[in-house]
Amino acid sequence: MHGVLLLLSSRAKRGPPGGVVDTQTYQRSSIISCEILHFVQSHNTMSVIIERAGFLLSVQDLGRTGFRQFGVSLGGALDSFGLRVANLLVGNDAAAAGLEITLGGLRLHFEDERVVSWCGGEFDVRIGSKSLPAGHAARLQSGEEVKFGHPRMGCRCWLAIAGAVNVPEVLGSCSTDLRAQFGGFKGRALRDGDVLPLGVTPGLPSRPMRISTWTAPHDWVSPAKPDPVLRFVRGVDWNRFNALALRCLTSEAFTVSPDSDRMGVRLDRPALKRMDNVDLVSEAVAPGTVQVPPSGKPILLLGDCQTIGGYPKIAHVISVDLAVAAQLRAGDHARFAEVSITDACSLFLEREHQFERFRIGIRLQRS
Repeated sequence: MHGVLLLLSSRAKRGPPGGVVDTQTYQRSSIISCEILHFVQSHNTMSVIIERAGFLLSVQDLGRTGFRQFGVSLGGALDSFGLRVANLLVGNDAAAAGLEITLGGLRLHFEDERVVSWCGGEFDVRIGSKSLPAGHAARLQSGEEVKFGHPRMGCRCWLAIAGAVNVPEVLGSCSTDLRAQFGGFKGRALRDGDVLPLGVTPGLPSRPMRISTWTAPHDWVSPAKPDPVLRFVRGVDWNRFNALALRCLTSEAFTVSPDSDRMGVRLDRPALKRMDNVDLVSEAVAPGTVQVPPSGKPILLLGDCQTIGGYPKIAHVISVDLAVAAQLRAGDHARFAEVSITDACSLFLEREHQFERFRIGIRLQRS
């Protein structure tokens, strides 16, 4: 195979030898050369095997930006910051594609040596009999398995693998759009027996490491909290609600409905009532927007939300708290607390500043 590949490659470089092989034969040999090269590359690609996929497993990166005007959702990891952190811990680019795991039950088999790390809810993650805590990097040997139990708190986590999950980009992203059925791995959730190709590892740590002792800040790698308080800024339709509804928003606990998914978290009890029943023109919405439908039960939009909506927007959960919102599951309780837009921006910029310091620290640690 190697000799044939070299022969065809050299022929492609020289061009058709005049008088011996005609142009059609040359073009055909060039096509065969490309096909053989693709065959060799595909068979040299290392993979991770999904032994058990669990409840909902999908390929996600930081999402699709720049296509909302065409009705394409942002998508991506519901805790994009957590995925960024996990990627840095294994030596990937922060935007690399990883796996989003919902409610655990996952078992993976690795074909070669890799470094992995995860961030998210309180999951019991094991490499053989060893526990792998959130925010720590682990070096796996060829043939080893990683298992994710069911979460004690929260509902999602994100796994980064050195070299990243190597699936084709669609509209500039590897993320799976489960509703539109494109991107990721065949546009769908992963199933038992699926084989995911992995990219070339960026390089294993120079010194021996099984599970790292160093990690990231706790709130970055384990954002799930009991009865969390989600900070928000006022939405454009804040004044469409009466004083009782506004007081209820900031003083009462809301219960997460079972009818929640990657598109949004539906909240039961108490209901928020408007002062008017005027039909509104649909406007842009984004992850974090809190809409209130006629039922009065708010919907906190997440990464797979639509691009526009006609329900009044009472609030918008700030970016740094979306990681907490992504961990809400049926039966959980959540409260809301208002902050100023200035405070929201300061919190975001401070976290990004700390993230850059963390990136530098990781680079020094791996050098």
